[in-house]
Amino acid sequence: MKQPAILVIDGQGGRIGSLLIEGLLQRLPSADIATVGTNSIATSTMMKAGAKRGGTGENAVLVNARTADYILGSIGIVIADSMMGEISPAIAAAIGQSPAARILVPLNLCNSFVAGLSPAPVKELISLALDELQRRMAEQA
Repeated sequence: MKQPAILVIDGQGGRIGSLLIEGLLQRLPSADIATVGTNSIATSTMMKAGAKRGGTGENAVLVNARTADYILGSIGIVIADSMMGEISPAIAAAIGQSPAARILVPLNLCNSFVAGLSPAPVKELISLALDELQRRMAEQA
C-alpha cells in the first residue's frame, strides 16, 4: 500500500512546521513527509526537524499542493497576506483548491481570530492536529 503524501507548509521561522514534523515522525516514523517553506529559513528549520524533501517559495507550494494527500500547517497558510505577507493569494488559493485533506493548527495570529478556540499551548494544538491526521489515515486504510 502506498504511503500517503504528507505536506507540511510554514513560513517565517518554521517553528510550527518543525513541531508538526517532529510529532509526525514520533507517531508515524515511516511517513512520507515533504515540506515547503515560504522562505529558506522556514524550509531549513523544517528539514532539520526531519522532513524527507523540501522546497521553498510560492511555486513549490503550487506544485506540491496538487499531489499531496494531506496538508498540515497553521491556519495562516490559507489566509492571503498572512504571516507578514509571506502567504500570497496564489499560495492560499493553491492550498484551498488542493484535493488534499487540510489539517490546520488554529492559532489566533495574523490579525485573525478563530471563534470558539480555547487558549491552549501550541504543542497541545499540534497534538490535536496529529490526532486528526491519524484518524483520517486510519479511515483510509
